[in-house]
Amino acid sequence: MTTERRRQRRRPRLADVVADELRDEILEGAIADGDLLPKQDELIERFRVSPPSVREALRILETEGLVSVLRGNMGGAVVSQPQPLKVGYMLALVLQSRSVSMDDVAAALRGLEALCADLAARRRDRARTVVPALRARLDESVRHLDDTDAYIRCARAFHEDLVAGCGNETLVLMVGALEALWSAHVDHHTTATADAAPFASAKFRAASVRDHEAMIAAIAEGRAEDAAALVHQHFGQPDLHGFVSDETRVRANLLNPD
Repeated sequence: MTTERRRQRRRPRLADVVADELRDEILEGAIADGDLLPKQDELIERFRVSPPSVREALRILETEGLVSVLRGNMGGAVVSQPQPLKVGYMLALVLQSRSVSMDDVAAALRGLEALCADLAARRRDRARTVVPALRARLDESVRHLDDTDAYIRCARAFHEDLVAGCGNETLVLMVGALEALWSAHVDHHTTATADAAPFASAKFRAASVRDHEAMIAAIAEGRAEDAAALVHQHFGQPDLHGFVSDETRVRANLLNPD
């Protein structure tokens, strides 16, 4: 192969160049969620490319879920910023394609949230950031101890706040995706069986509150290993995963990414 042909092969397509620049602008917030991209004529003039190159660039961004192309007189390309729930949905698609069990998901969630608790307990600013948020969420949970549905929402929010407190954005996103996946399957099980166990048990809810109190204390006191162990133990309760079995497989359709 000649040097000239190698250069030609390395040269990016014009559509890719346009898509790359527009993608960066969307992801960096220069173009806000819900905004329209400039009209096709404006993009042609700006990038000095042909109409087919612009149309191909928009197709690339549409495939990535970053724009929705509307046809007709009122058409245009509407920007759609990436959403965490879509991460969970894409992860669920891959897990379902591999026939992964929910027990496998539970083990991953248990280990990763324990890591988040460890990191939260090591933060120097935990007394100002992490602990107040967790205590406020715990107080809310206590106020709803007699309301099963409200308590479930508060308990989930507590764990979301705990994960957010780790200070690592990558972990927050990945664990959040697993939490969304887990919650969707729990909700499906509850709806299908009319069984809110174990949360239907007042005794279980009270024990859950005590677990959360112990986690907060460990994080507040900087006992990272204890915080991680408490989370791991909390997630390992047999009652908490009563609907999980080797036959329970990930189902991506239980997550609605829209």
